[in-house]
Amino acid sequence: MDATPCLKRIRLLAMDVDGVLTDGRLIYDTQGRELKAFHIRDGLGIRLAQAGGVVVAFITARESALVAGRAWELGVEEVHQNVLDKAGRLREIAQRRGLDMAEVAYLGDDLNDLRAVQAAGCGIAVADAAPELRALADHVTVAPGGHGAVREAITAILQAQGTYDRVVRELYGP
Repeated sequence: MDATPCLKRIRLLAMDVDGVLTDGRLIYDTQGRELKAFHIRDGLGIRLAQAGGVVVAFITARESALVAGRAWELGVEEVHQNVLDKAGRLREIAQRRGLDMAEVAYLGDDLNDLRAVQAAGCGIAVADAAPELRALADHVTVAPGGHGAVREAITAILQAQGTYDRVVRELYGP
C-alpha cells in the first residue's frame, strides 16, 4: 500500500514513547531508577520534522522524568504522560491546534496504540509492532522501535511533502 497520499497532509506527528522512541525494554539500575535508551537519529529526525513545519507530540501511558527531559532537549512541547485514552488525547491536540484529523499521523507499536492509529489520518507502525497494529497501519517502518523508526517515518513524511531536501539543506548545508 502506498502511504504517500496520507503522508503528504501531515502537520502533526504524535507518537508513543516506549517501543517507538525506545526499544520497549524497561531497564532499572540497582537503586530502582529507570533507564531508557533513545536513538540519536530519532532526535535528529524530530528536529527535521519541526524545521519542516510538522508539530511533534509524545503521548504515553507511562510517566517518566526521562521522557520529559528528552522532550525538553528536542523542543517537543506536546508531551502527554499517563494517558490511557491516546485517541482522545490525539483528537484534543488536533482540535486545539486547529487541525483536521486527516493532517494527523500517529506512530505506535502495541495494542494500546490501536485506537490512536485508527483515529489518525495516517497510522504508522514500527517494524516490530504488534501484528494487529501493523495490519491497521497505512505505513510500517523498516526499522524497529528504538532503532531509528521515528527518523524513518519523519523522512517519509517530509519526502512525501517534497520538503525533505530543502529542510536538510537549511539545517545542515548542501
